[in-house]
Amino acid sequence: MTQAIERLEKLFNFQSGDSAPGCVWLVGAGPGDVELLTLKALRLIKSADVVVYDRLVSDEIMAEVPSSTLSIDVGKKPGSHGLKQAQINQLLADLAASGRRVVRLKGGDPFIFGRGGEEMLFLQQAGITCQIVPGITAAAGCAAASGIPLTHRDCAQSLRLITGHGKSGEPQLDDASLAASNQTLVFYMGLKWSASISAQLQAHGRAANTPVAIIENGTRPDQRVMVTTLADLTVTIAREQAQSPALLLVGEVVRFYRQPQSADLNAISLMAK
Repeated sequence: MTQAIERLEKLFNFQSGDSAPGCVWLVGAGPGDVELLTLKALRLIKSADVVVYDRLVSDEIMAEVPSSTLSIDVGKKPGSHGLKQAQINQLLADLAASGRRVVRLKGGDPFIFGRGGEEMLFLQQAGITCQIVPGITAAAGCAAASGIPLTHRDCAQSLRLITGHGKSGEPQLDDASLAASNQTLVFYMGLKWSASISAQLQAHGRAANTPVAIIENGTRPDQRVMVTTLADLTVTIAREQAQSPALLLVGEVVRFYRQPQSADLNAISLMAK
């Protein structure tokens, strides 16, 4: 971060004071697989003056950023104090005000638990032009990569995307409709509070044997899928040492998951070459 700040200071010192204002693009990078980037996202990444990125943006995607482009890591890591959201907001505004083309690169989609709405509002209030480029959100990308349909006519007629980490920490799942067995629930950032999520869902009436998929590093080469139940969720996470980034996918659709066979893995490997 120190080197990035030094380069940033040089950038601001270099530019003249009468430059036309720049623009900020809030760009979704998808769940990790570089081939899931949209064409628009890739074009903007290639043409940006500055890329401000989160920790969930994969190394393969960051490799697409030209070496001449200033890249600033503002990712928040567990137990590590990076830039606060207010500082990130101001950084984006200052970069654009200096006349730079800024890409704010976010994992997944900017408007789905990515705080893109907060950044857009700040930039609008600062008089900075802000454009949004959607990305494949983790729920869609990770489920597809795992062969789990998010909806199915026989068992899931609705889908809920839920943050597994409330504004003050532990999520409060006070909506009794979450207990409906014919809907799929997807929890983002839910590992830390998995015990609370499991207990609250069961308290609302979800069956203890409801299947749950823990999808770790979805769409990436090291993707791992662990299938369990609500009752055994925390035990499974501890036993398998599941790590972030991971999604919790709750519902009957998880029963469609099939462990890839060695032949399937070989086929995937050949297709990637």
